[in-house]
Amino acid sequence: MERGFALWANPSSPHGEGRKAKSALEDARDRIKAALNWDGELIFTSGASEALAIGLRQAKADHRIVSAVEHDAVFRAAPDAQIFSDDVMLDDSAILAVQHVNSETGVINPVARMGETVKSKGTLILSDCSQSAGKLTLPDADMLVISAHKFGGPIGIGALLVRDFGQLAPIGGHERGYRQGTENLPGAMGMVAALEAGEWQTTARDRAEFKEKLAGDRLSIGEQVDYIFALTHSSISAQALLIRLDANGFAVSAGSACSSGTLKKSRVLDAFGVPDDVAARTIRVSIGWNSTPAELEQFADAWSSLK
Repeated sequence: MERGFALWANPSSPHGEGRKAKSALEDARDRIKAALNWDGELIFTSGASEALAIGLRQAKADHRIVSAVEHDAVFRAAPDAQIFSDDVMLDDSAILAVQHVNSETGVINPVARMGETVKSKGTLILSDCSQSAGKLTLPDADMLVISAHKFGGPIGIGALLVRDFGQLAPIGGHERGYRQGTENLPGAMGMVAALEAGEWQTTARDRAEFKEKLAGDRLSIGEQVDYIFALTHSSISAQALLIRLDANGFAVSAGSACSSGTLKKSRVLDAFGVPDDVAARTIRVSIGWNSTPAELEQFADAWSSLK
């Protein structure tokens, strides 16, 4: 990012400084695609929310379909979308949004398996991979959404990966005409640096042992990753848990991180069929790339002390 700030100029400007910035931006674009093994196009955005908005609003599709457990940003981008079910008609006029890894429960959605069925009908698939990019192999889809800060990069930078620009309607401006606003060159350079580093302070064994210590209180809902899960206390409300854990130096959330201040029941937990009284005592725990084994042990001790 320091190099990006040092050579920053508008990458769309034709002068010499602009061309240097453009070259650095395109280098970052190519390296991100290579790191993710993506052979399509890439549009830099301000984060996952904007990438979702571009994908859903500019997709060449007449109607939007979304899974019931999507992030709130999906519903803000497509407020009139249908909720996916066996009764929803899928055809070549639709786009289906389905999250790869759920941001509140860590459940891995079967995007690849759904794709086998959906693609034969001509439906476009957009998968929010904010919680899986840099950690898991990405699913085969027409559009993927990633966010840099989820894998240790800077905030304020993300991307929409598009199989073919022909699947989107251009709006003019930057990023080949598919996004307005000057590109964030330092952010893009920080994003690729973090993605290529791919460093965790904990091992898979550390995370497995941590989850085992909390096994009695974890919500088990299908196949889950080892770095995000929902944790339920037997008697303390989610809001009280947040306050008490924060006092002990631990940052957790209730619901998605972007809506945890609303104090409303998590729509995601509701969609997963979690009873109201259980959801009211459930928090979201995620292990960051910079979380340490000692911190996991300290959290497990703090959790067991909550009465």
